[in-house]
Amino acid sequence: MPGIVYRVVQHDGGWAYKVGDVFSETFPNHDSARNAALAAANEHRLGGRDAEIEYQDSSGAWRTEHAAGSDRPETEVEG
Repeated sequence: MPGIVYRVVQHDGGWAYKVGDVFSETFPNHDSARNAALAAANEHRLGGRDAEIEYQDSSGAWRTEHAAGSDRPETEVEG
């Protein structure tokens, strides 16, 4: 599975972490944002229970897939 990068950046008068185009809440300083990013990245790697997931694809068709609880991405924090 591809890796997920949490980037610590200046945002909205403070600091936040960003995954793709999505920002976290704003933190007052870099260290707080980095610690939150590390915690989120660690949680993202934790395994869970298997589940059946259902979603609608871009063509409008409904799909059902089995999601293995052990199938977790690699994560990293930059910044």
